[in-house]
Amino acid sequence: MKIAVIGSGSWGTAMALHMAGSGNQVYMWSWIQEETDRLNRDRENKEFLPGISFPDNVICTHNMQECIEGAEVVITAVPSPATRTTAKEMSQYVTDGQKLVNISKGLEGELRLSQVYKSEIPQAKISVLSGPSHAEEVSRGIPTTVVVASDNEETAKYLQAIFSTDTFRVYTSDDVIGVELGGALKNVIALCAGISDGLGYGDNTKAALITRGISELSRLGIAMGAKASTFAGLSGLGDLIVTGTSTLSRNHTAGELLGKGMKLDEVLKSVHMVVEGVNTATAAYELGKKYGVETPIIEQAYNVLYKNADPKDAVNTLMTRKHKSE
Repeated sequence: MKIAVIGSGSWGTAMALHMAGSGNQVYMWSWIQEETDRLNRDRENKEFLPGISFPDNVICTHNMQECIEGAEVVITAVPSPATRTTAKEMSQYVTDGQKLVNISKGLEGELRLSQVYKSEIPQAKISVLSGPSHAEEVSRGIPTTVVVASDNEETAKYLQAIFSTDTFRVYTSDDVIGVELGGALKNVIALCAGISDGLGYGDNTKAALITRGISELSRLGIAMGAKASTFAGLSGLGDLIVTGTSTLSRNHTAGELLGKGMKLDEVLKSVHMVVEGVNTATAAYELGKKYGVETPIIEQAYNVLYKNADPKDAVNTLMTRKHKSE
C-alpha cells in the first residue's frame, strides 16, 4: 500500500524506513526542495541518520499533494512548532476518512497535537503513536515496542496490524489523551534528568526524578481526562525511561549541557534539533496552574529554563519541600 510520511527529520525518516521494510510504497515529504534533492541524491539522511540507506520504495518529495494523494495512511512527524502550518497545507489534500497518525511528541501551547490536526483537518481519522522509540534504533531494526491510540477500536487494530513487524511491536489504546500527554510531558522530566547528570549527580537522583516525575505527569493527565494506568505504560514510564537515561535523547543531552552551565540559547544551537522539553516546559507549567495540580519538578524546570534559576538551587528546593507521604 502507499504510505505518506510528512516530515523528514530523524523520526520521520526512521518511520519511512520501517514502513518501507514491510513492502509498502513510502512517500516522504520534506519542507524544502533542497533537502528533498539531497535525500534523493544521497539515498540516506546524512544529517540525522547517517549510514542507513534508503530502499528503492522510499520516494522523497517536496510535493505535498503527490505525497498524500492515495495514501492509505498519512504519518505526521513534524516538530510541534510546525504542526499547525503543516496541517493547514495538508488539509486541502487529505480526503474524507483518510487515516492520519501523528508520531510527534509535543504540545502547541495547551493543545495536544491531535487537537491541532483535528482543528485543521477535520475530515481525517486521527490517531497517535507513541512510546520508547529512538529513531536511531528503529531505523536499524532494533526491537522496539510502542502503543497506538485511537478513539475508534477498529482503526487502532488496523494500524496495529500495518505498523507491526517482528522488530516493532504495537499495542492498542483508547486513551488518546493519556498517550499524547505522556509522550509530550515526559520530555520536561527527561530534560531534568539530563540536568542532574550535568550537575554530576548519580543514579539515586535520576531514579527519584523519573519516579516522582511520572507521578506528576499522572496527576496532571488524570485532571485533563486521561487514565492513570496509561502513565505506567509504554507512552508514560516507558518513554520517560528511554528519554531520561539515554545519550541518544536530545532532551537529555540539552539538560546535561544546562547542568554543566551552558546558557539555553547556546544549548539549543549545540543540539541542532528541536528540543521538545524546552518548548513543552511552559505549557506544562501553565497546565499545572490551570488544573490546580501540584507539579514541583515541572515548576523548577520552568524556573531554570525561563527565570535563570540555578539548577543546584532548583534541586535544593525540591529536596527541602515540606515532608509528606508518597
